[in-house]
Amino acid sequence: MLNNIFDSHSHYDDTRFDEDRDELLNSMPDKGVCGIIHAATDIKSSLNGIEYTNKYSNFYTSVGIHPECVEGLTDDYIQQLEEMISQNKIIAIGEIGLDYYWTKDTKEKQLEVFEHQLILAQKHSLPVIIHSREATQDSMELLKKYKPQGVVHCYSGSHETAKEIMRLGMYISFTGVLTFPKSFKAQEALMAVENDRLLLETDCPYMAPVPFRGKRCDSSMIGHIAQKIGELKGITAQEVLDITTENTKRLFKL
Repeated sequence: MLNNIFDSHSHYDDTRFDEDRDELLNSMPDKGVCGIIHAATDIKSSLNGIEYTNKYSNFYTSVGIHPECVEGLTDDYIQQLEEMISQNKIIAIGEIGLDYYWTKDTKEKQLEVFEHQLILAQKHSLPVIIHSREATQDSMELLKKYKPQGVVHCYSGSHETAKEIMRLGMYISFTGVLTFPKSFKAQEALMAVENDRLLLETDCPYMAPVPFRGKRCDSSMIGHIAQKIGELKGITAQEVLDITTENTKRLFKL
C-alpha cells in the first residue's frame, strides 16, 4: 500500500462530506494519508478549518477569502482573518487569488482583496495558497510585486508560466486532472516543474482522478495522481509521494 500521502489542498467542509466526514477523516491514517490541508474559501470556511484541526489528526488549515467569495465581504474581513491568525496555529493564507472564468464582473474587487491578503501574509510571514483561473497576467503581476512564499494550486497554466512561478521561489500543485485522457497541457506543464517544487492535492470533493472520475474525491485517491506522475517522470509512485510530502512540509513549515 502506498503511504506518506500529503493532500496539500482540500475542502472537507463541503456539504458532500456532511454524512460521513468524521468517519472518513478518522480513517485517513489507515489509508496512508499522513497530512491534509484545508483550503479556506471565506470567513465561515476559515472557522471550519480551525475546528477541524482540533478534531482530526494531522489536519492543518489556512484562512482566507477565495476570489469567488469577494461579494458581500464586510469591511473588517482582514481584521477577522488576523484575529484567527493570532489565536490559532494557521499555516497559510488561502485560498486567495483571481478567477475571471466564473466571476469576471468582480475583477476590481478581486484584485483589491487578493492584494490585501498578500500584504496580510507578508505581515505574518505566512505562505499563500493561490487560485488563478483565466487570470494569469494579473496574478503574475501581483506575485512578482509581493514575491510571497506559497503554491499555485490546481495548476492549469502553460509550462512557460510554470517556469516563471518557480523563478519566484514558489511551488506548483497538481490534481487528478493529470490522469484525464486529454490532459496534455497539464502533463506538459508538469514536466517543466522541478521535483523539489512539486505538490499534490485533491481539491476534494472535486476532480477525482481516473478511475474515480465523476465521483466524490477524497485524500486517499492521491496515489492515483502519484502513479501518473511517476509514469511521466520515470520514478515510482511512492517516490513521488515522498518527494511531494517533503516539499509540503518544507513550504508550510510542518
